[in-house]
Amino acid sequence: MEMFDLYDIDRIPTGETVPRESVLPENRYRIVVHICIFSSDGRMLIQQRQPFKHGWSGMWDLSVGGSVISGENSVQGIIREVREEIGLDLSDSENMRPAVTLNSDDVFDDIFLLSRDVDINTLRLQPEEVKAVKWAGETEIYDMIDKGEFIPYNKCLIALFFSQRNKGGRGFIEGK
Repeated sequence: MEMFDLYDIDRIPTGETVPRESVLPENRYRIVVHICIFSSDGRMLIQQRQPFKHGWSGMWDLSVGGSVISGENSVQGIIREVREEIGLDLSDSENMRPAVTLNSDDVFDDIFLLSRDVDINTLRLQPEEVKAVKWAGETEIYDMIDKGEFIPYNKCLIALFFSQRNKGGRGFIEGK
């Protein structure tokens, strides 16, 4: 059974853990990670969730995402999730840091951006999670959102990821 470490509102570990399916106690948070992998020609690797997967069944999503399990930090969590879901080894990227952190009701969402040309024919998709992967441009993702085929992220967020893709999250101020 997967366990999640809990954090307070300031992202300080509380020392508490809960099983995956638990409702989090009030004022407790967990960490979820996502990564957007971009090719050198500016497309994002996206994945289609399995139709039997709970939550956003059959929809297209960012490259990879998942929960950080107990004892992991965000980087360790995203490296594990990428290896599990698409079979890509990112152990050479241990110095990554999230480009963006979003806060929701009970989650810190750490989002990583990575530039890497990947031959999708060599990926090993996790059959319990991922139905398919493909490369998609920014406009194509917007169209997929409009058609209800892609998880309905705010298009401004997708635009942010594309605009920062070569900076690894650094340089939100032009010229920096």
